[in-house]
Amino acid sequence: MTRVLVVDDQKTIVETCRLYLQHAGFEVVVAWNGEQALAEARDARPDLIVLDLLLPRVDGRDVCQRLRDEGVRVPIVMLTALATEEDRIAGLELGADDYVVKPFSPRELVARVRAILRRAPPAGDGDALRFEGLTLDRRAHRVLAGGREVELTPREWALLETLAAQPFRAFSRAELIERAFADERDVLERSVDAHVMNLRRRIEPDPTAPKRIVTVFGVGYRFEGVPCD
Repeated sequence: MTRVLVVDDQKTIVETCRLYLQHAGFEVVVAWNGEQALAEARDARPDLIVLDLLLPRVDGRDVCQRLRDEGVRVPIVMLTALATEEDRIAGLELGADDYVVKPFSPRELVARVRAILRRAPPAGDGDALRFEGLTLDRRAHRVLAGGREVELTPREWALLETLAAQPFRAFSRAELIERAFADERDVLERSVDAHVMNLRRRIEPDPTAPKRIVTVFGVGYRFEGVPCD
């Protein structure tokens, strides 16, 4: 059974999320503050985390940052009462996969959780996309960069696979939202920039001078790499 960790210091929100997620067939683990969230994320090994932004003891941003720094790439859906675009971008830049603004519909939260977990490598024939220094194994859902395995969030994987499947083709941000995140609503174009920045940190030899995912000014992004046989 797919396990979801719900983290919030408000009992009503936790219990509502637990009720709806369990009814949808998920196993639910809960935490009430940042310290408990970190412990449960490490011990319970959830498949997805629903994480409140403003938590006692350890802030939700810090929880997200620590997990990403530890190499934990489990999908994270942020809950927040802060609805500005800057707040949403800040969360995505830390490695969150989605943002739900309070007050929210529990049914919408369940739909977003399902959408994120539904993302998987294409069934296809299971072949890999291979470039010099970079391999995307679609069947195993693994990425090797510079000879080491790197962990990506579902959104990062969807974005990288979309770009790498058509190297040297320039994609606009709107196209990337449509192709990589078609089952999500209200994805901001600036959110694409945040995910690209995170991808560059993981797969570029020098993220400050990217050679694989390059910016096409006035358009969007392009993956540069000659496929290897």
